Amino acid sequence: MANHKSALKRARQNEVKRIRNKGYKTRVKKAVKEVRTALSDDSVDQAKKSFVKTVSIIQKAASKGVIHRNQASRKISRLATQINQLTASKG
Repeated sequence: MANHKSALKRARQNEVKRIRNKGYKTRVKKAVKEVRTALSDDSVDQAKKSFVKTVSIIQKAASKGVIHRNQASRKISRLATQINQLTASKG
């Protein structure tokens, strides 16, 4: 445990940030899961609607520094690829 006043403050700040980041990460996971569920149900329209919301959530998390921007880009890219494959197979 921290002993100095500044170290104690830093520990408090880190705890607040950890809780905030946990919320953003949970939100990202739930959004991705929603898109994947729609994909597994072969619901193209629902997947596309969910994807638009998910992209926004992922980008916001990346802009806050919760996840790395490359990780955000990779998640978006992989979801888009899956949606495009499902669309092509349906079309």
